[in-house]
Amino acid sequence: MNIVLYDNSAWKQLLPITFTRPVSGIRVGILTLREKWEAELKQKVACVTQPHLSKKFNDVSTSGNCIYVAGNLFPNDALIEAISKLAPNEMLLKDTDVLAYHSDKKLDLLASTSMFKKVEFRSTYQSIKRPWDIFLFNGREIEADIIRLELEPNPSILDHTNTLIGNRVFVAENARVQGAILNTSGGSIYIGPEAEVMEGSVIRGPFALGEHSSIKMSSKMYGDTSIGPHCKVGGEVSNVVFQGYANKGHDGFLGNSVIGEWCNLGADTNSSNLKNNYGKIQVWDYETEAMSNTGQQFCGLIMGDHSKTGINTMLNTGTVTGVCANIFDAGFPPKFIPSFSWGGTSGFETFRLDKAFEVAQRMMERRGLNISEEDKEIFKFCFNHDAKYRG
Repeated sequence: MNIVLYDNSAWKQLLPITFTRPVSGIRVGILTLREKWEAELKQKVACVTQPHLSKKFNDVSTSGNCIYVAGNLFPNDALIEAISKLAPNEMLLKDTDVLAYHSDKKLDLLASTSMFKKVEFRSTYQSIKRPWDIFLFNGREIEADIIRLELEPNPSILDHTNTLIGNRVFVAENARVQGAILNTSGGSIYIGPEAEVMEGSVIRGPFALGEHSSIKMSSKMYGDTSIGPHCKVGGEVSNVVFQGYANKGHDGFLGNSVIGEWCNLGADTNSSNLKNNYGKIQVWDYETEAMSNTGQQFCGLIMGDHSKTGINTMLNTGTVTGVCANIFDAGFPPKFIPSFSWGGTSGFETFRLDKAFEVAQRMMERRGLNISEEDKEIFKFCFNHDAKYRG
């Protein structure tokens, strides 16, 4: 099967996380959605995404005869079987949701559905449709990804300086874990290649630490948390997903949150994840351009790529920041901070594009990378998209 994961309407619903990546590039658990499909199918899959992301991420090499799968779907056996049985010009649906279609022609994705024969999917499936789905599904997906990666627990790899409760630890041979307490009674703990857990840290599963990432000394990591590759994280963290290449290197609480790549949370940044009246939390919805009820009692920070906070920053429940926002100042800033906003409670200015390029380059070169021309075009799209919100 030539499988292509494409962005459906969920792309806009998942902003600001999808400003800078396809839907299938979102990390939930250990793997991104795309990596999950590749692990299940034992093959590479392609990607089709938004125009401003296409130069960086599009990689469809075939001109036709592809099965196009909605990029926000989690793979499962029933879904894979149904997709594999699709004949050319057949479309797989669940009620009104388009799950996949098979085309022998190169199409503008879903420009017209009338040409397809409808096939009803009669089993169950799950997908991410809103940013908070990322942390809600995270614990389950850590366990599912361990199965997808065909990992076996190896508690004996830990040395005598660690305290282990339970035995569901999965530690890469070249990872470093010393003087830590790891509790797997509530879920598995995964420590990736070249990752480090520093002494005094306490971790509860389900938990995943990506390759080349580190947990700072005396950190408290609660369950349902994933830290993607090349991150440095400390303090108190509960049910948070770091997409990768982000830092929260100091004390401060972060819970029920999604953090994009190349973000940095300054020392003693704290994000509320529960309202004082215990009510349902509202967040900014890019699709409706208004506050939307999440239906969740717990929701912290949804932060787009390359955004940052200064020391002692306080963030309210359900705060949403776009791309390249820089937040500082005393008191609580607004719950919605558009892309390329610079400031805090005293007011915001527009963060200039050229300055944003400079900051991104300085941060990325610390990881041996450089900002690309494709990255700059993505920045420009985000800058222009959120201009109307900056005033």
